[in-house]
Amino acid sequence: MSVVFSYHLFFLFSAVTAFLFMTKYQQYVAPEGLLQDRVILVTGAGQGLGRAAALTYASHGATVILHGRKVEKLEAVYDEIEVLGKAQAIIYPLDFEGTKDEDYAVLAQAIAEQLGRLDGILHNAAFLHGLSPIENQTLEQWQLLLHINLLVPFALTKACLPLLRMSPDASVIMTVGTQGHHPTAFWGGFGVAKAGLEALMKIQANEWETFENLRVNAIIPGAVNSPQRAKTHPGEVKKTLPQPEELMSTYLYLMGSDSRNINGQTLFCQKEG
Repeated sequence: MSVVFSYHLFFLFSAVTAFLFMTKYQQYVAPEGLLQDRVILVTGAGQGLGRAAALTYASHGATVILHGRKVEKLEAVYDEIEVLGKAQAIIYPLDFEGTKDEDYAVLAQAIAEQLGRLDGILHNAAFLHGLSPIENQTLEQWQLLLHINLLVPFALTKACLPLLRMSPDASVIMTVGTQGHHPTAFWGGFGVAKAGLEALMKIQANEWETFENLRVNAIIPGAVNSPQRAKTHPGEVKKTLPQPEELMSTYLYLMGSDSRNINGQTLFCQKEG
């Protein structure tokens, strides 16, 4: 067999393996009770993907900590979880704008005192002014974009790390995006923050390689019918987009024990491109 043929065969095999893996998690069917007795913090749980993830995790047995800015939205999700008849959710309202280390420490302490454990974090909270050329964006806008979309996931994970270390199987998920994975025009500070968040995930995953019970990965949802998408693509026909609930197989896969050996990976909820 020639060297060239072997080279192409290797890459063909790699591509097929990657495709089969992608199909596996995108079509993942979670077993009953996948998240039973686990405690999971979901940021940005009041709407869109965060709301769908919170409901999905609760339906599979988790006690979900609902974070968001607006209490009324969190209360609505709380009521939906109550209807499921599963573990009672916890509401933790907090506006991430201007938060400091002590705010995350208080949150982590509240989790420790009320629940005694933390088995997962879904970093889903995001902020975006809108699309514009970089020359029209201000330093103040960039500071807020970097703070909420990048610095908060770093600081919150750090504050919760002592709790995560005590879990037998802790999973942290960063919601990133194509805007950071493949940076494009007009996304400015938001795209830079999401690119940084994906880099943060990879660095943290590398540092956690020696811990069998800790893992961190990233999810790229792709185009989905969400409030953020409505802000960036106001003229888009929403019925042509998938609903957040349709993407939850990937969120379940990474949060549950079936992905225990997956660390430092960026997973796409939909076929890339």
